[in-house]
Amino acid sequence: MAKARNIILCGFMGTGKTTVGKLVAARLGWQFADTDQVIEARRGKSVSAIFAEDGEAAFRQMERELCHEIAASWRGCVIATGGGMVLDATNRELLKRAGCMICLDLPAEHLARRLAGKTDRPLLANPPNGDLVAHIQALLTARAEAYRAVPNHIDTTNLSPYAISEAVLEIWRR
Repeated sequence: MAKARNIILCGFMGTGKTTVGKLVAARLGWQFADTDQVIEARRGKSVSAIFAEDGEAAFRQMERELCHEIAASWRGCVIATGGGMVLDATNRELLKRAGCMICLDLPAEHLARRLAGKTDRPLLANPPNGDLVAHIQALLTARAEAYRAVPNHIDTTNLSPYAISEAVLEIWRR
């Protein structure tokens, strides 16, 4: 059986998709792409600015268009998706066709430590009652079904980026 033509890393913001994706791409000699960065480059503004000026629905439409493009023509890429890209069932199906999908999982407490003080994450701005852990847990709960629909998972708790990249390659080689 031929190996998947792309490796697609999914999961909540802060799980290490970009860091791990760059390591995996370097190991394979493939291109690396972060979908949020692709959208930012094409729109000439940050994800935060897109959310603020155009709204979340407009951003999700941009993600949908990019998923169609990835499924149609991308080859030999390690792709880090935005944390919400796989919430849309059509996006998940397009990405499954485009390559080997792997979700990086990490508990809310760990995510809160990694994401505390980040100003470039519009969904984390002003958590209710100032409780970032509870806010992240609520988002994870709301996204649980979508993340479960991703075929492969790696619990990244206490794993180094290198160890996670090895686990990604092991799944891809299967």
